[in-house]
Formats: sequence, structure tokens, C-alpha cells
Amino acid sequence: MSTKKTLILNKEQIKQKSRRIAYQILEDNFEEKALVLVGIADRGYVFAQRLQHILMEIAPTKEIQLIKVTIEKNKRNLEAATDTPIDIAKNSVVIIVDDVLNSGRTLAYALGVFINVPLKKMRTAVLIDRSHHIFPIFSDYYGTKLSTILKEHVEVVLEEFDKEADAVWLS
Repeated sequence: MSTKKTLILNKEQIKQKSRRIAYQILEDNFEEKALVLVGIADRGYVFAQRLQHILMEIAPTKEIQLIKVTIEKNKRNLEAATDTPIDIAKNSVVIIVDDVLNSGRTLAYALGVFINVPLKKMRTAVLIDRSHHIFPIFSDYYGTKLSTILKEHVEVVLEEFDKEADAVWLS
């Protein structure tokens, strides 16, 4: 297997993509007074924090809630925990945020957490959409869509989590 890594997005490009996603979220939900961002641990939550910061900067009158969802991905049944009661999402717009959308399994699990919560609408936001969906999940807001082969790996590096400069690598 090749160890060659190709840079897909650098720090500045990630910043630009994040800002564009935040504006798209705002435009799509302009009439809403509040939004709930649900970040999937770990990098999805870091990305959701960044989006929250940008949204609070560009729309200071909106209330932007943040929930962290930790999903046990290696189990057959959905096992997830949140850092905040999910009732704060009741009758709100919820945006599930992750770093990479590959098969759709992780986002499907995250959607399942809110299955019994009445919502206005639910959307998804990802930095990278790989287009290898097994589940009928798609990204409403995305930074970049990549057509890759299944053997390739996309690595998202975020300073807050990885202690390295932001980057997206394909290997």
C-alpha cells in the first residue's frame, strides 16, 4: 500500500470552506431564531464548534446551541451518548456535523439519536463528502466532494484535536 499523501485542503482553504458552509446554513435558516449544531465526536464536534463560532460572528442575534454526540461505531446496535440533553433540540432546526461523509453509517447513527424528538427540520454538514454512500444519507452542506476509490483514505487534521496544522490529506 502506498504511503504517498496528497494535500486536498490546506488551513486557509478549510477556513474558507467552513465560512461558506456557515453562510449556507444561515441562508437556509434565515427566519429561524435558533439553530442546534450536533457535532459527532471527535473531529465532527471540533468542526461544529468552528461553525458555531462563525455563525455567532455573522448572525449575533441567533441562538446557536451545540451538542456533542459520541457514537459507538463498532457495535451492531445504535449506542450513542450526548453531552447535553437532546430535548434542547425539540421543535428546532438540527444540523448534524461531521468531518467526512463516507458510507453514511455515522451520520445515520447520529440521526437515530433524534428519532423520537420532534424537529422543525434536520440537515447535515460535512467538510468532505466522499460519495461512497451505503446508506441513503447525503450532505446538505459540504466543503468539498471527492470521487475516490474505496482503498483510499481521507484524513482530516484539525489543530484543536490533532495538535497539527489544519489539513485534509488523501492517501
